[in-house]
Amino acid sequence: MSVSLYYNARRATPLTEAESASVARVVAAHMASFPYDDEESLYVYDPDGAEPEAIIAGSTKMPFDPGRLMPVVAHVLDSVTELRRAVPDAEWRVHMDDLDVPWDETEGYSLPGMRDADLIAELAAIHDGEGAAG
Repeated sequence: MSVSLYYNARRATPLTEAESASVARVVAAHMASFPYDDEESLYVYDPDGAEPEAIIAGSTKMPFDPGRLMPVVAHVLDSVTELRRAVPDAEWRVHMDDLDVPWDETEGYSLPGMRDADLIAELAAIHDGEGAAG
């Protein structure tokens, strides 16, 4: 069973040229700095295929490797935070399946523990232990 992170922004007016350029810059920077070539990263849908009034919509399938989960979550949520700040006057919704990801004006989008180095190391060790046992 896979878990995905979904993100969308809605408003009645389309993106301006400047906003579209900002969104493109955020997406390009995210792709260039994403740490795993073999994992799904920020994926923004073609606006023509999005739901009505959606000016940005996308999703990212979370990795099965527990040691990669938190770094991927942090990277994608940081990128979605940048997207929201580039297009602040839209109605944003970010959720991981049925769990809404809260917005904080200072921190942006985040989940508890997503930057906890000890937790990340523990998750990686669990995965490494599974590989050693198998």
